[in-house]
Amino acid sequence: MLTSLLHHATRLDRVGMQLLRYGTVLVLLWIGGLKVYQYEADGIVPFVANSPVMSFFYHFDAPDYTQHLNKEGQVVPENRAWHEANGTYPFALGLGAVIVGIGLLIALYPWFPRLSALGSFLCLGMSVITLSFLITTPETWVPDLGGPEHGFPLLSGAGRLVVKDAIMLGASVVTLADAARKALRVG
Repeated sequence: MLTSLLHHATRLDRVGMQLLRYGTVLVLLWIGGLKVYQYEADGIVPFVANSPVMSFFYHFDAPDYTQHLNKEGQVVPENRAWHEANGTYPFALGLGAVIVGIGLLIALYPWFPRLSALGSFLCLGMSVITLSFLITTPETWVPDLGGPEHGFPLLSGAGRLVVKDAIMLGASVVTLADAARKALRVG
């Protein structure tokens, strides 16, 4: 019985590859598309503001944002005004467009495998940058608020969101290899 199941499982790799590819596309389109909403733009501010690679997109330096964070679904007019002055919303729109573009490139696999490979390569780079937030963003670790459980290795909600990009990194490497193989017509 187990041997029979294992034999069937050996033929799932192509199905798995398509699930991996289009699952990645779904995540990129959805997350990129959410960047048009202010709550999402507000939520990425700690990551961008603390990133040595991205902080120049904002007008105010970290940790200025800490006093202007909105909780998801919350609208504080003074905070929204600060985010507008910071360039939070235009940056989020641009980032969202890039992320959606990467997803669309990967989705082109059946017709344009070279463009799909490019999308996977860009996703790889995006994942590395996102994973760097674990080092650069204080909000990725449980803060010391007086309890015994805080700091490394205890991931906060923001940290749990970021660490999932380790899977996105692996997906981008595998889909890159698959698209490159198809583009070059190599076994």
